[in-house]
This record gives sequence, structure tokens and C-alpha cells, in this order.
Amino acid sequence: MKKTLASLALIATLVSPTIVSADKADGLNVLLNSGDPQTQTMAMVLSMMTIKKHNKKVNITLCGAAGDLADKNIKAAPVKRPNGKAPSAQDNLKMLIKKGATVEVCPLYLPNSGKDKSVLLKGITVAKPPVVAGRLLNDDFANISF
Repeated sequence: MKKTLASLALIATLVSPTIVSADKADGLNVLLNSGDPQTQTMAMVLSMMTIKKHNKKVNITLCGAAGDLADKNIKAAPVKRPNGKAPSAQDNLKMLIKKGATVEVCPLYLPNSGKDKSVLLKGITVAKPPVVAGRLLNDDFANISF
């Protein structure tokens, strides 16, 4: 419980400046490496709100343990929300792709997990570091990391 509360406090601290400047930004770059289902789901919820409520573009890069969300052979754990629904971060990721989010796995994920591109969910590609770096340096986008 303490770990969850600490995580939520950290997320609130990191997100607050982003929310304040949401109308100024063209979109959101999300770097997700956490394997924690709650953290992954929060990243997806904020990404969805960026698209649905603010009509902004979202770019998501999955690295490390979060790369498993991109693997169609791995089922992500559902996370219960205050409204009683319990979709997984992977379910949310699929919805984000349908809404136009760009989703990529970091290029280190596949070779270090003994996988190839064939395991990736439809719509997910392998990131190109110069492109991701360019997005992160784009002042018209807010950056958030989980």
C-alpha cells in the first residue's frame, strides 16, 4: 500500500507540470519501462486522456519489462479502476493504437528477450533511436517517463 501511494505521489508530481502546459503542447511522448501493472495502466490512462480530452498526439516507447505489453503472446494483468472496470494496460494500449497513438518497442527489447518482430501486436513497430531522440527534443511535445 505504501509503495502504491508513493508511486501515485510521484506520478502526480511528474504529471502536474505537464497538465499545466497541456494546451500549449502538440502532444505527449511517453517512455514506459515499468513492469508494474498499475504504473503501466496509469501511463495508458494519461495517454488516452491526452488524445480524447485534449485532442493531442501521443508517442509511446516501451522498454524493458514494459516491452511485454507489445507481445501478443503475453496477457497483461487487469487493473481494477475506481469505476469498477478492470482492463489491462495491454487492452488500453490496443485502444490507443486504434485512436492513432504511435507505439514502438525500444530496439533493445526484442533481441534481449529472445524475440523477433513477429510477436508484436498489430500497429507496434521497433523504435529508431534518432527518431525517438528527435521527438524527446521537440519543444512542442511534453515528455513523461514511467
